[in-house]
Parts: sequence; C-alpha cells; structure tokens
Amino acid sequence: MSVRISTAQFYNTNQANYQNNFAKSVKSQQEASDGIRVRSAKDDPVGAARLLQLEQQQNMLKQYSGNITSVRNSLGTAESTLNSISTILQRVNELAVSSGNGTFTDSDRKANADELASLQDQLFTLMNSKDENGKYIFSGSKGDTQPYVRNADGTYSYQGDQSKLNLQVGDMLSLAANETGYDAFEQALNTSRSETKLVSPAIDDGRVSLSNGQVSGSSTYNDRFRSGEPYSIEFTSSTQYKITDASGNDVTLEASQGGTFDPKGDNTTISFRGVDMRLDITFKDADKGNEDAAIAGHTFTLSSKADQVSGTRSPGNSSSEQITSATITDQAAYKAAFPTGGAVLKFTGTNTFELYAAPITDSSRPVASGTLGGPSGTTASAAGVSFELSGVPAAGDSFGVKVDTHQTQNVLDTISQLRTALSTPVDNDPVARQNFLASVDSAIGNIVSASNQVSSSISAIGGRGQALDVQAETNDALNTENSKTQSSIRESDPAEVMLRLQMQTNMLQASLQAYAKVAGLSLVNYI
Repeated sequence: MSVRISTAQFYNTNQANYQNNFAKSVKSQQEASDGIRVRSAKDDPVGAARLLQLEQQQNMLKQYSGNITSVRNSLGTAESTLNSISTILQRVNELAVSSGNGTFTDSDRKANADELASLQDQLFTLMNSKDENGKYIFSGSKGDTQPYVRNADGTYSYQGDQSKLNLQVGDMLSLAANETGYDAFEQALNTSRSETKLVSPAIDDGRVSLSNGQVSGSSTYNDRFRSGEPYSIEFTSSTQYKITDASGNDVTLEASQGGTFDPKGDNTTISFRGVDMRLDITFKDADKGNEDAAIAGHTFTLSSKADQVSGTRSPGNSSSEQITSATITDQAAYKAAFPTGGAVLKFTGTNTFELYAAPITDSSRPVASGTLGGPSGTTASAAGVSFELSGVPAAGDSFGVKVDTHQTQNVLDTISQLRTALSTPVDNDPVARQNFLASVDSAIGNIVSASNQVSSSISAIGGRGQALDVQAETNDALNTENSKTQSSIRESDPAEVMLRLQMQTNMLQASLQAYAKVAGLSLVNYI
C-alpha cells in the first residue's frame, strides 16, 4: 500500500517545520544575548506565577523601606526636641533646688523666677514644635492643631490627642512614627495630690504649720492612703501626734517615728502612707513652761485633693456666654456618672442642655440632660456638677468641660506655680517661708516626675529605633534573597543556552539541505 503526498502538502509541511525551527533558533539567540529565559507566562507558566509573587513581595519591601525612612526621620525629630526639653528641665530643677537655699533673699528668688520665665517660654515653644512638613510633632493625629495653649488663667492645656501614627515596616511589624504630647508631658505624675486643713483651733494661732504634703511613694499612696482617707492628725502634746483614718482606727504607728517629733528640729517631716508633710512648730513667749498645752488640740484633716471641674466656651458658639464656675455638688452622682476623661455641655435650646462624654461622635448619647435653674436661672446641674453661666446661652452653644483629678500635671503648670512661689516675699515671715519651702518641695518633685516622663519617651523612641534597625536588616536580607530567586527563575544558564542554540542551528541547516534535495527530485531522476 502506498501513500501519496501532494506537492502542495510537501511544501507546506516543510515550510512549517522550517519556521518552527527558525523561531526556536531566534528565541535561543535572544536568550543567549540578554540571558532572559522567562519573558511571559507561555515560556514557563509555573515560573511566571512565582515571579509575579516575588515581584509583589519586592514592591512591598520597597514600601517598607520608604516607611522605615519616614519613621526614622520623624522619630529623630521628636528625639532631638525631647533631648532639648530634657536639657532645659535640668536647668529648671537646678533653679528650684537652689531657691530653697536658706541664704537666699527675696531678690535672689525673684532673679530665679525671671530666668524660669525665659525657660518656660522656651519649653512652650519646643512643646509646640513642627516637623519639616509644618505639622505639630506632639499633637498625635491632629497635626494641624497646636498641642499646647496658654489659658486666660495662666494654666496650660493640651489640645492634641493620644493617637499613634503607625506605619507598616515589615510583614508582621508596624511602628508609631510619632510621640504624642499626652505620652511625653501629660502623664507626668503630680506629687502634690494631698492636702491638709486646720480644723482646730477655728482660727489659726500660728503655732503649728503642716504642709499639704507631697506624694513620695505612688504605689503606697494608691494602695494604702486612698483607702483610709480622710485622716485626722491630732497633736496631743508638743512632741506627739495621733492619726486616725476615716473609720476611726488609730494608724499612728504607720507614720514616721511612730507619731513623735522634735518641736525644735529644722525641716521636720511627717511621712505617712506615701505622703511627706513639712511640720513647723512656733512657740509664743507665753508658752514657756506650758509647751504641751500650747500644742495639744491642734487638729488637721489629711486627704487627697478633690477633683476640680472647669469649662470653656467653644469657638463656634453664637453667644458670648461663659462658664464662670463649676462645683461638684453631689459626690456620689459625680463619681457614678460624670465622664472622667472630660465632657461637653451642649445646649439644645436656650434653657435646655445635654451632657456628653468627650469627644462627641455620631453614636454619642447624653450622660445627663436638664434645664437651666438656680436663683439666677443660669445654673446647669448634671451628673453631680453644677455649672454657673454668665448668662443664657443660645441654642447650639457648647462648652468643653475638663476634669482635673490632680493625678498628673504638665511641667508648664509646675513652672508657673514655682514662679508664683518665688515671686512671693517670705523674708522675715516664718509662716510664709514654711509655705514657700513646701511649694519648692512640690515643684522639685513634679519637675523630677516630668523629667522622668520625658526620659521615658526618649527611651521609647530609642526602642523603636532599634526595632527599625533590626527590621531594616531583615528586609534587606529578604530583598537579597528575593532578587536571587527571581534571577534563578528568570535568567538562563549560558552553557545550556549555547548548547541548545548550536543544536537548533544544526537542525535548521539540516532541514534546509533536506528540503532543497527533496525539492529537486522529479521522475527524470528515475529514468
């Protein structure tokens, strides 16, 4: 049986084979020229898919690299600023300590107060620093809002938030690119959280002076002091006192020296449950020989400072009315319902209002509501607090309400209080000097607390910097391995390519020769 092949079929078949061999040869020549093996999915479907994954990973690593640079630059700016603040605080502390020198006069203390004013202005400027993009570096997520403002009463308020601006720097790691003023300055523990009040005799006779005290041990204060307040400190003689807690239990043995003291000692201190109080005894000429009777019966209460509530008018109000005072009138209702993180008093009408926890969101619901009352018809009472307004607000007016629990205090307020104490004359006034020394004690404690808080933020930035360095090394290693893997998949083996090209060239030449020989055959060749 014979198979016949037409001339057209013969030519078409040979032409297809030649073109196929020629295409393979051209591809191998290009591969030999640039070393690229996989140009599209048809070259190697599995390899192409793997290359796509690797390219996506490489793009992500490039993004991480950019984020690392951004975080490092932002943290560098914050760290530099905090170091400058720390240096200023060291000088502030030196001035506070030197101001307690017994040889200083009112003029010397006034000179220190003047220098403190300059340092306070420098701190205020640094705490409101901006980055290279003109954003405030300590405002949290509110980069366009100045973090610290000076209030009309001379105090300072933080206007930023607590938000961290996190950036992804690795597959499993994101780091904050900022340090908020809330963390760096607002969390400095206030050592002046306690207060004393003379209850007997009704009129101070100047014989016994007991300072408000300062917290020297926060854990002891929180664990022991708060649970037993208010306390009563009763002096039973010129050398002894007795302390009873709110339940009437005698807790004198927990005080320094078990309730005894030296009435002629300098800088006598009573330490009790984490609170240190300055004690000064001043005898009158008529007390000679009757010292015990002169001091016995002097009684003080000792407790934590009560919360203070204040309100400020919102800039968008249509009326000019202000909150003139805020008073806690119902402690139980206040503790049970008033928002500890601040509140917003919003007027829904000219005499109706609602109290919200700050900040107000779309899902916020009022904590309390009511209508204006009181003798003048301008008192808003909500959640145990009574707000006295200068007049009747307009519908839609709102007021920001701040709660000071005295747990923390920013250093700007600490310096303001110290400047006031330094500017108050105390020469030739033993009582005033005793109060001044107590103020200096408080200032020194709060300045140290503020310095520690700033140092803590610097350490936190340093820790993030170390994490960035480790992650950058990890990303570099991943990027190197990624490039190697892509190269192994995409690039050719030169030796294999040259061998294949030589074989394809030989096949192409052989097919040409065979085609020419067969094409030249005819019946004449067989006659």
